[in-house]
Amino acid sequence: MADQLISTAVHHELPESYVRPETQRPRLHEVVSDAQIPVVDLADPDLAAVVARIGEACTTHGFFQVLNHGVPVELMHAMLAVAYDFFSLSAEEKAKLYSDDPAKKMRLSTSFNVRKETVHNWRDYLRLHCHPLEQYVPDWPANPPSFREVVSAYCREVRELGFRLYAAISASLGLEEEYVKKTLGEQEQHMAVNFYPKCPAPELTYGLPAHTDPNALTILLMDQQVAGLQVLKDGRWIAVNPRPNALVINIGDQLQALSNGRYKSVWHRAVVNSDRPRMSVASFLCPCNDVLIGPAVKLVSEETPAVYRDYTYAEYYGKFWSRNLDQEHCLELFRT
Repeated sequence: MADQLISTAVHHELPESYVRPETQRPRLHEVVSDAQIPVVDLADPDLAAVVARIGEACTTHGFFQVLNHGVPVELMHAMLAVAYDFFSLSAEEKAKLYSDDPAKKMRLSTSFNVRKETVHNWRDYLRLHCHPLEQYVPDWPANPPSFREVVSAYCREVRELGFRLYAAISASLGLEEEYVKKTLGEQEQHMAVNFYPKCPAPELTYGLPAHTDPNALTILLMDQQVAGLQVLKDGRWIAVNPRPNALVINIGDQLQALSNGRYKSVWHRAVVNSDRPRMSVASFLCPCNDVLIGPAVKLVSEETPAVYRDYTYAEYYGKFWSRNLDQEHCLELFRT
């Protein structure tokens, strides 16, 4: 099965199974290349201004970039470097880790859900569970030799950043700072190390088609040399251009529900490149499976009734994985 990985060979033609129907292609010439994604400097001493900027970004874009976020720059570089080293391993080495079972806690796979999709995506990825680290690290790849050490350190830093952002997001909604963290329970943490090889026909396929994230918060480390992330804003796709040493934050479906629809888990996608491969590392903070999620009571009133019913994250995640990635927003299934 591991021969399905696209990172094990150089491709001069796009295989038919990756070609999107004409109506579903990315139309790259229509993408807004110079739009400004909100940027928040977390080192700004005016904390109220930081909270306000985060709240505005969550309302208008569902995405923002953070600077001076506390994750060491050298660790970010090491994370990307070890990710490239991993995907440079031999086909035989990678074959040992391959699985198309989405229930596996650690797997190397391709596309999104190769068991059920009809058109594949130009992506290989390593999926890792990251919390608690001592439980999962022993099952992580032992090659490259520095993989476990570097990725563990990165996971710890990103988790702390996520909780700082939760506090700011809570405050921006007028809730107590601990609200989001307490409500979502003991946070699970996952990581997807995404590798998008050079593609012979980027205009015919996707790295990942339009989707929203089913979790609460995503922290994305982007390749500084190659853009590929695009966000839907006012009906148009806009490119998210990498800023030096920044991390990209996006609101997941659970924060849209918790904010009673005020904050947006927006559609985003990954496109591919004919000249260069691209790497991204997405870290996901996820609620406990059995925690009950719904609009914060303080945000519900006669003027702003509850948009979503209460549900468990296990119920939500099950529905998300039972569908195609680019179907309607999964939250639509939970509207009151």
